This record gives sequence, structure tokens and C-alpha cells, in this order.
Amino acid sequence: MHIPDGFLDAKTWVSATVISTGALGYSIAKTREQLSDRQVPRLGVMAAFIFAAQMVNFPIAGGTSGHLLGAALATALLGPWSAVIVLATVLMIQCFVFQDGGLTALGANILNMGVVGVLVSAGLYGPLSRLVKGKTGVVLASFAASWASVMAAAFMTGAELALSGIPFAVVLPAMLGVHALIGIGEGVITAAVVLAVLNAGFSPNWLRKGDVCSE
Repeated sequence: MHIPDGFLDAKTWVSATVISTGALGYSIAKTREQLSDRQVPRLGVMAAFIFAAQMVNFPIAGGTSGHLLGAALATALLGPWSAVIVLATVLMIQCFVFQDGGLTALGANILNMGVVGVLVSAGLYGPLSRLVKGKTGVVLASFAASWASVMAAAFMTGAELALSGIPFAVVLPAMLGVHALIGIGEGVITAAVVLAVLNAGFSPNWLRKGDVCSE
């Protein structure tokens, strides 16, 4: 899902960069309001975990593979605004250090995975977690929100590629088809981590209230 250089035309990557920059700036401002100095290291720990987890690929049908996106996981444990910062940091490191994703496409990659992926999971988590009471509802909501976040990011990627000249009828089925399977793996991993966190007795406010968007 990391778009390399040369795949997006100028109007698309410039627009995506402007939007993602604004979203990141807003997320930083909200995080400063909500987090104390003692809580800031949690963002670094989560960023390190997601960065390491993305290095591990799991096999998908047809000889392809996928890896954790981490948007829903970071949202569930840190809240949406901190999650945007975490995902943006991971994507920047991947771009600048490992050349995973193009420099001109960095804004688009942050928008797709770090902004849209986070906001979709945040928007779905609250309503879904209230459908089933207790810990079971939290875990099921984590799975569903994770799958949806992957699909939303894949759709955005396909839409940007289509705006840049690749036929929509070609790129969208290709992106959504494989990522529908990757999203299942994402959901399993996220649900397992959230369940482990809850079993350990740690329950952030957004998990207790079932409404991450309010944080």
C-alpha cells in the first residue's frame, strides 16, 4: 500500500500532502492538550511496535503477502489523534531511511494509512463496541474496525492512482481484493493485542467508554 514515486501526478500528491499536513498539525495540537509529559513515551513505544510489526509479513492467497497497518491498534490504545502522529512517524521513517514509499507520495501514504485509516477505525469503534456489552464487544469492535481501516486505506490508494491516470476499473478491484484478506489478518492481530491489554487490567478511557472519537 506504500505508493512509490512516479505513480501519482502532481495535482494528486500535492493535494494529499496539504491535507495530511493539516491533519497531522491538528493531531499534534489535540495531543498536546490531552497528554501529560509522562504519557508521551507511550507514543514512542507504540510507534516502535508498529514499525517492527510491519516488518513481519503473513502469506495471502495467490503468492502475495501482507503486514500489519496498525491504524486501528494505535487508535484503540492511544486515541485517534495520537494514533495519527504514530502512523505518520512510522511512515516517515520507512520513507526516509528504508525508501519504503516515495518521497513525493509520502503525504498520500500518510493520508491513506495514518489519517483515513485512523479516522475510519475511530468512527466505527464506538458504535460497534456498544452492540455487544463488555470485553467481547470491545474485541469484536477492534476486529471490525481494523478490517474497515485497511479497506478504507486501500480504497483511498486506488482512488489516488485512478486520479493519476490508472484505470479505476483495474486498480480498485486489485487493491480491494487482496486487502480484504489482509484486513482479516489485521483484525485478528489487533483484537488479540486489545484482548491481552484488557486481560492485563489496562483500560484506557477510550476503551472503557467505547468512543475513541471523544478523546
